[in-house]
Amino acid sequence: MVTPSLPKDNAFKWKPFKAGHNQTMIANILTVHKSTISRELRRNRGLRGYRPKQAHAKAMQRRHEKLKTHLPLTTWAVVNTLIEQDRSPEQISGRLYEEQGVSISHEWIYLHIYSDKRQGGSLHKHLRCQKKRRQRYGKQDRSGRIPNRTSIDDRPAIVNSKPRIGDWEGDTIIGKGHQGVVTSHI
Repeated sequence: MVTPSLPKDNAFKWKPFKAGHNQTMIANILTVHKSTISRELRRNRGLRGYRPKQAHAKAMQRRHEKLKTHLPLTTWAVVNTLIEQDRSPEQISGRLYEEQGVSISHEWIYLHIYSDKRQGGSLHKHLRCQKKRRQRYGKQDRSGRIPNRTSIDDRPAIVNSKPRIGDWEGDTIIGKGHQGVVTSHI
């Protein structure tokens, strides 16, 4: 199959479907994944099919609407007041949606509280669960680490010659999914 190249002049007037190209061929020409072309066509197709100018207008409209997602300061003032009344972020989120139609996630409220704490505020004192730090998923697992451990390089020189009983070295290897264990002692 011969892959056509983009025309050098008037690239925006190029009509791929009228030229007989399918989505895969268009993706190859534009060097993007074919699912990107599929999403673009599905998202921006009008009553008369896909039209580039219409697609651009729809994209600009979505960009303009996205800018409106920021909450006004008055809403954050209400959130602060409810936090100071010892309401949980989950309760605040539900109440704002029920009473004012404002959709704000409890996670966003937690981020607001911890941002206030970093700036020296006191909203975090009104949280019911006073943990030092919230558990964040996707971080490195620190379980099984020995605190204040001494490096093997810092051991006394006599241990290397092993003349005494009790100067043992040991190592443990745990297999994937905690299946299988190997221990060695020297």
